[in-house]
Amino acid sequence: FLSTQPKHALRLDDVSKLYRELGFPGGRKVSRFLQRHPTIFATYHHADNKMWVGFTEFMEELLLEEKEIMNEMESDRVNKVHKLLMMSKYKRILLSKIHHCRLLFGIPDDFRDRVAKYPEFFRIVMEDDGKRILELVKWDPLLAVSAIEREFLIDEDRVKKMFKFPVKYGKDLGLQYDEMKKLNSLNTLPMVSLYSDGWQFDLWSLEAEKYRVGVVHEFLRLTLEKRASIHRIVEFKEEFSLTRQTYQMLKKQPQTFYLAGTEMNWDVFLKDAYDGDGVLIVKDPQVVFNDRL
Repeated sequence: FLSTQPKHALRLDDVSKLYRELGFPGGRKVSRFLQRHPTIFATYHHADNKMWVGFTEFMEELLLEEKEIMNEMESDRVNKVHKLLMMSKYKRILLSKIHHCRLLFGIPDDFRDRVAKYPEFFRIVMEDDGKRILELVKWDPLLAVSAIEREFLIDEDRVKKMFKFPVKYGKDLGLQYDEMKKLNSLNTLPMVSLYSDGWQFDLWSLEAEKYRVGVVHEFLRLTLEKRASIHRIVEFKEEFSLTRQTYQMLKKQPQTFYLAGTEMNWDVFLKDAYDGDGVLIVKDPQVVFNDRL
């Protein structure tokens, strides 16, 4: 909040009045919080004889470094938003919803302003109720390739072991090798393209489940840390046609997803994105920066 203010400074009295907006249980807690973080916040007497709060020089340098990272990664973040829209049911998502989940994808705070720089990709539409919607303008076939599809081309056998969708059939069908191989693929890969109208499948069909599993996998691939909480995932349940059975659905895929927590409050991780010690293998520049804080 402070970083959005002119000169990154506010009167301490004003900060105390905003304690609810800033997440403090009571106004008296603000000054105590600032004192516990002397490397980040500095308080000083202003010319108006009031106490003000701002950032330390150290923190200002960090903010500048983070801004540079955001600018350098802008093209990547544009692609993330582009892919989210292409995956969504009607190719449109509430602008406020993306903003609320921005840290998950490394999207900058001012992305709503940056969107205006890409009219060839996106447009903002105002609904009758005043809500602003981000809509897809241009479909990009180069982006309409999922991480699963790319990985399949590199290591087909490994990717086939990532998923299991039990399909019951008789053992003695008299099928040729190629026919049996094709049948066996039904219980492994989520062959339904995520960048298709998979939401039109019957909700409880095998194809629909494969589609939803694939969507969650791609969603996690787009996140900075290849992980997300249930609360963030279900924010997009309408756009991605997710059901209340998402927890159970992912639990059936232990080769690919690791679920931590309870059914009502859990995080899901992409297992192959982490090493044996639980450390993210490939780190986005923003993650590297965050680790230093």
